[in-house]
Amino acid sequence: MRLFAQSKPYNFLMAKPAYPHPDKLELYEKLIATNPEVQLKGASVPNTIHDGHMFSYLTKDGKLALRLPKGVREEFLKKYKANLCVAYGRVQPEYVEVPDALLSKTPELKKYFKASFDYVSSLKPKRAK
Repeated sequence: MRLFAQSKPYNFLMAKPAYPHPDKLELYEKLIATNPEVQLKGASVPNTIHDGHMFSYLTKDGKLALRLPKGVREEFLKKYKANLCVAYGRVQPEYVEVPDALLSKTPELKKYFKASFDYVSSLKPKRAK
């Protein structure tokens, strides 16, 4: 006699995989801590969201993406010889890819993280789905 029906494994009991770049995640958490209004979200793609707008995230390759307003974005790209982010084969025109050397310089990067937060704060809040 069969007491239990055969079913799929209990995925909810399985631990989620850790983010593959713990060193980058630690630096990202340090940056996020500079703004008490911001919390880290996401497990596989750590990110920050304000009023429904994502404004930063860590890629699966360990790169930090920051969403910046046009003037600040142009300054950042020129100053750090950075690039716009590319995700799933598409350029994200508002996101810059933070160079690895800058990610470890929290006091210097804090200015741009604040600019990113301020930028999405100026946008119309998105309604919750």
